[in-house]
Amino acid sequence: MEGALTAVPSRTGGRLRGSRCADCAVAAYPADPACPRCGGPAEPVVLSGTGTLWTWTVQRYAPKSPPYVPPAAGFTPYTVGYVELAEGVRVLAVLDIRPEDAEIGMPLTVTAGDGVPRATRAAG
Repeated sequence: MEGALTAVPSRTGGRLRGSRCADCAVAAYPADPACPRCGGPAEPVVLSGTGTLWTWTVQRYAPKSPPYVPPAAGFTPYTVGYVELAEGVRVLAVLDIRPEDAEIGMPLTVTAGDGVPRATRAAG
């Protein structure tokens, strides 16, 4: 299931690729050929991309480099959090919201980013 962290082809609008167990129906992210619960075979699926903010924090120090490459202007703190998707999977994502606007339980939409999922407020 190579490329689990990259965008799904454009027909899915950049949604995340995960997997679902053929035996017990547990969903996983990133995609895995085996179920994390029962070890049975898992099939690739496109995840819904909608969920709620489970928890969050502010990343106040630069990640290890490489693989992180800081921008020319230098590191700027950013908000990250776990978003619990409708399938029950928790996905770590960069939150495109200000820390003062983050609320546990708020509805979010998660899309595949440049190797890292990104979450924004859900429309509506």
